[in-house]
Amino acid sequence: MWFDTPHLRSLIDLALTEDIGTGDHATLATIAADQRGIAMVTAKSAAVLCGVPVFAQVMRRVDPELEIAPLCMEGSQVAAGTEVALVRGRLQSILTAERTALNFLQRMTGIATLTRAYSDAVAPYPTRIADTRKTLPGFRALDKYAVRVGGGVNHRTALDAGILVKENHTAALGSVSEAVERARAVGSHLLRVEVEVESLADLDEAIQAGAEVVLLDNMDLDMLQAAVQQVAGRALIEASGSMTLDRVNAVAATGVDLISVGALTHSVVAADLSLRLAKLDA
Repeated sequence: MWFDTPHLRSLIDLALTEDIGTGDHATLATIAADQRGIAMVTAKSAAVLCGVPVFAQVMRRVDPELEIAPLCMEGSQVAAGTEVALVRGRLQSILTAERTALNFLQRMTGIATLTRAYSDAVAPYPTRIADTRKTLPGFRALDKYAVRVGGGVNHRTALDAGILVKENHTAALGSVSEAVERARAVGSHLLRVEVEVESLADLDEAIQAGAEVVLLDNMDLDMLQAAVQQVAGRALIEASGSMTLDRVNAVAATGVDLISVGALTHSVVAADLSLRLAKLDA
C-alpha cells in the first residue's frame, strides 16, 4: 500500500514512543499478558471514514500478531453508532496502541468528512475543491490522502511539485510579468506555472506573460466573475482566500475551475471515534 513507507513507519514510531514512554503501566498492571479478546471501533457521530489502513498499521507496529478487520469501506459515509473496524488479539497490545491508532484515524476521518461537505456544496458545478500546503508537519501525505478520500483534489504536495509565483515573489521583483518569465525559464513541461494575483490588472499581466494557472486571491464574487470572463479559457483558474461552506457554492457559480481551502487541513476537527472491548476470550 502507498502509505507503508519509511516516512510513515518513522512517524508512527515517533507517535508511539511519545505516547508509551517507559510503558503502559495501567494496562501492564491490570491485564494479563496472555489475555486475548476483540475490540470494536465505533463512529460516535456521522462521518466519512478514512484511515483504517493506517489505524491497522499502528496497531500492528505494537503487535504484529494483532488482526484488524475493516467493517466499512474507505470513503464511506457512516452514521453514528456504526462499527467501522474490529481488532482481535492480545488485550495488552490493543489497549497500548489504542490512543495513537485512534489519533491517526480521527484526524484523517475529520479531514475527509469536511472535504466531502465542501465537495457536496459545489456539486452542481464542475469546480473542484483543492487542499493547500497548510498541513500538520510530518502528516502531509496522510492529510492529502484524506482530502482525496473526501472527494477533493491535491494542490502541490511540496514546493518542488509545482511553480507557484506568490505575491511576495512579485513584490520582490516589482513585476508580475518578469516573475512569470523567470519561472517559465526554470520550469519544465511537467511543472505548470501558477501566479497569484489580487487585481484584474495583475491578472491580465500574468496571462499575457504565459501563466498556465492563475490564483485569484481574496476576490469578491463580482471580481471573480469578471476574472473568469477576462481569462476566457486561456488558463486554469483557482479561487482562494476566505472560503467557507456558506460561500463556496456561490464562488463555484462564477465559473472558476478550482477552489482551494486551507481549512480542510489547518483547522481539522477530529472525528469522534472510540474503541471498546467487545469480547474477552476465556
